Amino acid sequence: MGIAGLGETVERVRRSTVLVQPGGRGAGSGVIWNTNGTIITNAHVANAAKAEVALWDGREFTAKVVVRDPRRDLAALRISAMNLEPAVVGDSAQIRTGEVAIAVGNPLGFLGAMSMGVVHAIAPLRGLGGRSWVQADVRLAPGNSGGPLADVRGRVIGINTMVAGRLALAIPSNEVSQFLLGETGGRWLGVTVQQVRLPAPTETRTGLIVLGIEPGSPAALASLLPGDILLGMDDAMFSSAERLAEILQRNSEGSLRLKFLRGDYRKIRQVTVRLANQGRRSIAA
Repeated sequence: MGIAGLGETVERVRRSTVLVQPGGRGAGSGVIWNTNGTIITNAHVANAAKAEVALWDGREFTAKVVVRDPRRDLAALRISAMNLEPAVVGDSAQIRTGEVAIAVGNPLGFLGAMSMGVVHAIAPLRGLGGRSWVQADVRLAPGNSGGPLADVRGRVIGINTMVAGRLALAIPSNEVSQFLLGETGGRWLGVTVQQVRLPAPTETRTGLIVLGIEPGSPAALASLLPGDILLGMDDAMFSSAERLAEILQRNSEGSLRLKFLRGDYRKIRQVTVRLANQGRRSIAA
């Protein structure tokens, strides 16, 4: 696939891509969003109050996680640094099926790795609720999460998040812009979840596996753990992350009686979670 200037384009995207290490095991990627030091990554990557960030030129910084949205799986970090090279952000509403897409990140410890493919769709994916994803056949691996998906002009059109089947899924850049503008209202649980299929004999064939829990959140205070699978409540099951978000948004009682699995699929556990009001949440240092 011969594309004029591709090497220069990829190099520009690499200079806007960072390595994010939240502490403990694992690492991910991030995108320098502006010259003020804002870095965008996934909420499941930035799962603590701080993270270590390494730039393309070898400089390293301790970043503060200033905002997380586990429902969108987005987080904004902040570093104090000069001479940053922010990404050129594209309009994801202008993406068309068949366009070439470029993914850059740090998969399996390979810094600044690039893969290329074609956009298949910009739409919801069956089994993952009603939100839209940029779906492309680029190759992703652990460590790519939070990194940029760009077009052939180097404009970031999405944040790579996960793989479904043979397609990589990225959060559209316009949704990132909405995230940075902030949101208010509704109830907050404080979890990052992903839909999973469950074997029989369980009460439902789908659930939401907890990928991460925000420190000090209602979920943390209720002793939920990463790896738990949320099933639903007595009168409503969680068929998708969007369904959970709808239930939280409409909640007026301030609490949820959750059914969940932990280890043993034959034993359904229950816990009452006292919810908090949602809004722009800064995580203290």
